[in-house]
Amino acid sequence: MQAAVCTNNESEVMSDVNTDAVSGVALTRAELEDHLAQGVRRFENCAFDDEDLSRLDLQGVVFERCTFTGATLFACKLARSRWLRCRAGGADLESVDAVDARFDGCDLNNAKWRRAKLASAAFHGCKLTGASFEEVAHLGIHFDECLLVGADMRGFSFRKAVLKELDFSEAYLSGCDFRDAVFEGGSLRNAVLKLAKFQGADLRSANIEGVKLSEAGLFKGAVISHGQAAGFMRELDLIVI
Repeated sequence: MQAAVCTNNESEVMSDVNTDAVSGVALTRAELEDHLAQGVRRFENCAFDDEDLSRLDLQGVVFERCTFTGATLFACKLARSRWLRCRAGGADLESVDAVDARFDGCDLNNAKWRRAKLASAAFHGCKLTGASFEEVAHLGIHFDECLLVGADMRGFSFRKAVLKELDFSEAYLSGCDFRDAVFEGGSLRNAVLKLAKFQGADLRSANIEGVKLSEAGLFKGAVISHGQAAGFMRELDLIVI
């Protein structure tokens, strides 16, 4: 299959990458390897659906509007890679090294990140519903305006972080550390919060509906609004006037 190669003048993503881009084709693993060997570091509107791309070195590569639905990227080297408006629903990203990688506007629903290295990785405007982050290394990871509905994020530390519009509805947040974090919007509605820590957290603009009375002690020392406090009182069948 012959790929179309073009020159892209956009500089807002990475100024230090090769500007030759492969565009608008479906690529097999072998074809991707050939392009990488030729020094191509940017792929636009390419399809890698259901491909086994395990253990490839994709460090510093830019993917824009590409699809990886059902693809296997097990143990790939993704450090400093950039993903712009890509779709990778159900992709297997177990054990990837994505240190300093950036994901913008991507659909990563139900992606599997087990044991991935995600230190200093950034997710902006991404869909991560049902994603699994089991046993990941995540020091310095950043999420911004992301859907994390039903995601497995047990044991994550968000201590002192500013959490902007993160929807953790029904997410598994057992053992997470939210101490001194500031929630700017977002939701914890019906999330699993066993052993989570919220001391000093500012939850005033977050949706905390569905928090059970038995979990109220988790919020000791947190800052909540009058409306949120009234919700806890209603759990006690008290009428707040």
